[in-house]
Amino acid sequence: MDAKTHRRYERDAQEWIAARTPSPRNLRRAARLAKSLGPGARIADLGCGPGWYANSLGRRGANAVALDAAAAMLRAVRSAASPPEAVRGDVKALPFGRGVLDGAIAYNVYQHLPVADLPVALAHLHHAVRVGGKIDFTLSDSTSDAANHRGGVFQMRLQEDAFPDRLFSFFSEDHARRLLAGAGFENVRIDHARKRHFWLWISGTRAHTLPDYIRPRLQILFCGLNPSLRSAETGVPYGRPGNRFWPAATRAGLCPRERDPWAALEAGIGITDFVKRPTRGASDLDRSEYAIGLERLRDCILFYRPKTVCFVGLDGWRRTVDRRAREGWIDGGFAGRPAYLMPSTSGLNAHCDLGGFVQHFRRVMRGAPGSR
Repeated sequence: MDAKTHRRYERDAQEWIAARTPSPRNLRRAARLAKSLGPGARIADLGCGPGWYANSLGRRGANAVALDAAAAMLRAVRSAASPPEAVRGDVKALPFGRGVLDGAIAYNVYQHLPVADLPVALAHLHHAVRVGGKIDFTLSDSTSDAANHRGGVFQMRLQEDAFPDRLFSFFSEDHARRLLAGAGFENVRIDHARKRHFWLWISGTRAHTLPDYIRPRLQILFCGLNPSLRSAETGVPYGRPGNRFWPAATRAGLCPRERDPWAALEAGIGITDFVKRPTRGASDLDRSEYAIGLERLRDCILFYRPKTVCFVGLDGWRRTVDRRAREGWIDGGFAGRPAYLMPSTSGLNAHCDLGGFVQHFRRVMRGAPGSR
């Protein structure tokens, strides 16, 4: 959560609680999610505040977990007659193991993250929720009356508010859908209230895939063809035994350690894929999937503007853009950024050895000719 907003909730927790009541709509949505997951489902209430919705989940038979960054809010949670499990943590980096949650709700919390932090936060949510688990949360609607129908994506501190200086990030419905797709969620539904209420209500299902590991100001964004079944299972891109991506990346000095996409992201290295659907091999993909994926990538790169894009694997580019393309720098780049095309690092590719992949990565690190 934004630091100034967090301090406001710590300082004014009791005043904030006294001025508000649980949203009937959010109570209904939380109840519907709990019913769909069944009794005993482990559901986290992220940014739980005083625990209104976590308590509601518990009354409906869920194994509820209340998480908040503000200690003052968690004290209110623990004061209930039968309090849920309370955990202090930030939605930007959830303190949960892989797949330990059956579902999660997050009402009126993700909007307090800076716009740049939301993809990372949703990747952590994807990590914490099991495959097939369900999510239900809100974002601030950039087309609402409160946002003056501005649209797009932006952030600002609301001053004309009972609790001023809190950060609010606003998103359009189209961008919210792209965020959820990139974060590895499917069956996404976005609801508006009548008369353009402040909120977008978003629901979805955790897909068997990888999230995008992405943020603004990346040095390099690597784009693979699609996740392997092993990668989708473990959460590690290029995770098949024998794949040379991580050994080559660490040897080239790109990543601090192997098989750690979070550490790579901290070092300015992002990872995504042409196609989100995992398969046994890239040969199982068809041209239409690549074409749809290329448009998603274009939007992603235009928004996050990495310094360089590197396509790992020739097949997607050849089947959608240039069937005669060769490895090396792509004339004109892609989506306004310098772009490099290199062979697949799969262990099945016998045409390039580890040393060759290290050289490709070092060329990408040096940048396109004339761009330095």
